[in-house]
Amino acid sequence: MQALYSAPVKLSVHASVMSLPSKGRMEQRKKIFGALDDLMRSPIGERLRERMFRELSTKEIHDLLQREQRPYKELMAYYQCALMEVETKFRVLNEQFSLAHDRNPIESIKTRVKSLESITEKLNRRNLPFSTQSIEENLTDIAGIRIICSFREDIYFLADCLLEQDDITLIQRKDYIENPKENGYRSLHLIVEVPIFLEHKKKMMKVEVQLRTIAMDFWASLEHKLKYKKDIVSAQLTADLKKCADESAALDLKMDAIRKEIEVLKAPEAKAAGREVKHLPEEILNENQ
Repeated sequence: MQALYSAPVKLSVHASVMSLPSKGRMEQRKKIFGALDDLMRSPIGERLRERMFRELSTKEIHDLLQREQRPYKELMAYYQCALMEVETKFRVLNEQFSLAHDRNPIESIKTRVKSLESITEKLNRRNLPFSTQSIEENLTDIAGIRIICSFREDIYFLADCLLEQDDITLIQRKDYIENPKENGYRSLHLIVEVPIFLEHKKKMMKVEVQLRTIAMDFWASLEHKLKYKKDIVSAQLTADLKKCADESAALDLKMDAIRKEIEVLKAPEAKAAGREVKHLPEEILNENQ
């Protein structure tokens, strides 16, 4: 219940007042719009909840939330279904790759659906209305999946395999590995559309896919913890974090080079066993025969 009180429920305001007599309608509008006005001027949640409890009856609050709750819950369920679809695709690719190349390219998979508070904050920053339509049309990162890969080359391999599937549509691609952010952040970001199949219809849903190596994820996670919601401006701190990011990137490249050396050494054995040896030119595969 607490999370729902923190949302601007503009969609339900009109419906909640039109069924009242004219005089009661005016009083109700003042109450509800007063509460909404507080939300726009305060941290998400607290003042809105206080004023709603103070000025609206329990039944009014219950009716208001019930009208707003169902479409929002349905939309969040659709995003969760889209995440399940994309996660399954990556798990299938991981299993197939392990059979063909005797190793797994994926270390871990993390998924999340953005919280109501985060959605509301983002809509407010962009001065957009709070509605299920507004969420679908304007926000592309409600459903997010993060794929942690063993090596840098695995990132591009998995991304290419995903985008080759005929039910996946690429909306946006941002390569922060080839073009890191100023602070040193590295990751491959994809916004894709994937169909989910409901009882009587098919619905296209957007999912944000982030692919990064273990080293990239280590740096990004700690950088976020160190700086999140801390208004600290320090040129030295920024430079130190950037240096750590560059060192992590160099470590990724070195580990990838070691992997390739190992594949060269194992190439004759792998070829004799009938396994595909990825990333190696034919002359290397044949040189020790």
